[in-house]
Amino acid sequence: MKPKNHIFNHPTLKTLQQKCNNLNNLKQTHAQIITTGLSLQTYCLSHLINISSKFNLSYAFTIFNHIPNPSIFLYNTLISSLINQNKNSENKINLAFSLYSKILTHKNLQPNSFTFPSLFKACCSNPSWFQYGLLLHAHVLKFLKPPFDLFVQGSLLNFYAKYGKLFVSRYLFDQIDQPDLATWNIILSAYANSVNSFDDAEFSLEALCLFHDMQVAKVRANEVTIVALVSACSSLGALSHGFWVHCFVLRNKVMVNRFVGTALVNMYSKCGCLNLACQVFDRMSDRDRDTFCYNAMIGGFAIHGYGNQAVELYRKMKLKGLVPDDATFVVTMFACSHVGLVEEGLEIFKSMKEVHGVEPKLEHYGCLIDLLGRAGRLKEAEDWLQDMPMKPNAVIWRSLLGAARLHGNLDVGELALRKLIELEPETSGNYVLLSNMYASVARWNDVKRVRMLMKLHGVNKLPGFSLVEINGAMHEFLTGDKTHPFSKEIYLKIVEINRRLQEYGHNARTSDVLFDVEEEDKEGVLSYHSERLAIAFALIASPSSLPIRIIKNLRVCGDCHAFTKLISAVYGKDIVVRDRNRFHHFKDGSCSCLDYW
Repeated sequence: MKPKNHIFNHPTLKTLQQKCNNLNNLKQTHAQIITTGLSLQTYCLSHLINISSKFNLSYAFTIFNHIPNPSIFLYNTLISSLINQNKNSENKINLAFSLYSKILTHKNLQPNSFTFPSLFKACCSNPSWFQYGLLLHAHVLKFLKPPFDLFVQGSLLNFYAKYGKLFVSRYLFDQIDQPDLATWNIILSAYANSVNSFDDAEFSLEALCLFHDMQVAKVRANEVTIVALVSACSSLGALSHGFWVHCFVLRNKVMVNRFVGTALVNMYSKCGCLNLACQVFDRMSDRDRDTFCYNAMIGGFAIHGYGNQAVELYRKMKLKGLVPDDATFVVTMFACSHVGLVEEGLEIFKSMKEVHGVEPKLEHYGCLIDLLGRAGRLKEAEDWLQDMPMKPNAVIWRSLLGAARLHGNLDVGELALRKLIELEPETSGNYVLLSNMYASVARWNDVKRVRMLMKLHGVNKLPGFSLVEINGAMHEFLTGDKTHPFSKEIYLKIVEINRRLQEYGHNARTSDVLFDVEEEDKEGVLSYHSERLAIAFALIASPSSLPIRIIKNLRVCGDCHAFTKLISAVYGKDIVVRDRNRFHHFKDGSCSCLDYW
């Protein structure tokens, strides 16, 4: 029942709303509420419960338990108060669900549209509560009649988006007639955050398409929208789209706060434009350049192979008084690893505990093993691995396997593969790395044995694909792909490229081809790797003055690396390739990685 207007203006209620900043004041006001008869009013009680829960949870429950026949409105108030507090805990969530259970067992009450949003929010706080969210969804269908309240729809959408259930999220979003800004932001962020690798590039494209629909619906974007869009462009490596979003920000005077600024730094870094990332970073205020922003810039230097600049920025960050977090140590050690700054990386790792009091986690040990392994210090890498306080994961063993292959250490490679088969028997790249090691020293029986292991575990080689952006459009190529509309022209271009490169002395490194391909066919297989098709198309379709930008889902193979270096010299074309781990900037026959990748 809606309270009468005079209740809103009652001086005791105004005191409750404005001046209760501690428990003693609250108790005095509570006494006035009782003496004035306001304790009989649901609206006043809801405020009293909400405010008291912030100071003393037991006091709030005492008030609630003394109310005869509390309404669903008061139940919802207490549930919301428990869940929406800043310092949420599992105990408070349990209390909220115990209240919900009382509603379900009460003969005169049932949940309504105001009951569910807070409970769905609680289910987002911990993966162990996911199953309860599914039960709540069933209760929504049971107790509420469609069309559902926008807040219920939004909370459902947010719940599934939080757990990466993208197709369910999109279905729920499409049921909403007129999504508001918050709802648009949820679905855009869901698509942007679903891309943790290059395997789902279509999700990033869909985020950009959704933003177009949002503009058609005349919903004005805010900072949250921009961060989601920029993140999608980062994952896709879509520079022109990312640049357009940046222009949209400036044109529409969207606030470039630390979140937007950090997202732009990250986007330009991951789209291969480190100079623009540096410009954004340098123009941000010291207040906005927080630890997350520094992490993005250090990470940008790292993936582009500028290890010295990354370490310098890490030191500058500490001089500014900012405290490094777990991610800071990861990106800085990654930077050291990819340019051979072994002593610097070791110093940073040791400083975690000795200087900053931070206990290294699994990912930090992974960086350390990678750092030592790439530098050929395999014995040290093994020693650190054995002394780790936790069990090594597949990422660490794969780093060791990659280092063993790089430095031709078959004993370490075999050990790493045995551990990897235990942890992830269906990952093809592990077998391929070791098989190529055997092939490089002509141990063909071992090559066949690895092939048999792959068959035994039902493993197929992960197909490589590459994306290239031409005039704002993204073109995707699979290895050996013939589905592109310009496929005929692309394959003719490949023939021309191979002829010209052979004139410059290029000989294919067929050891990089999967071992079950016949020797005479291996050079042909290399010719149609996905990035070569993408480069050939770009040479046909791209203006001559612009760099070619390639996004790859796999590590660049040795032959494609040599091939691309030579193309940059023969065709006078700058080529930027982002593979699974880092960027390669090819120019005038050399690569920014200096062949250390």
